[in-house]
Amino acid sequence: MRLLTWLIHIDAAGIGDMQAGGVHIHHYVWGILLLTGVGAAGLAERSARARAWIGLAYGVGLALVVDEAALLISLEDVYWDTQGGFSIALAIAVIAVAGSVLAVTRGRRASRNDTDDDVDDEDG
Repeated sequence: MRLLTWLIHIDAAGIGDMQAGGVHIHHYVWGILLLTGVGAAGLAERSARARAWIGLAYGVGLALVVDEAALLISLEDVYWDTQGGFSIALAIAVIAVAGSVLAVTRGRRASRNDTDDDVDDEDG
């Protein structure tokens, strides 16, 4: 997201800001809309394949929102100011926490499956 917004900021390759009625639409708006759609899809769809795509879409939507956290907190467009660094720090923290939770829960699930397999082998 930072690369894309930087390309918009320097007006590279004709990529421009998204506006409606002269008002700039920040990318957190698209993130909120995506998260809303993902929530509805998550309630409606239960297949493993759909859950994988829903998880990916959730991550993209969350990244769009977290990337502009400084703007949401200060209610000022500080994206390119030093205060915008808060968004970067928050994004790194979210990635670290989410990655740690995934690592711990996947590790527990894997070790539980290994234990279940050992018990099945002894029974068989």
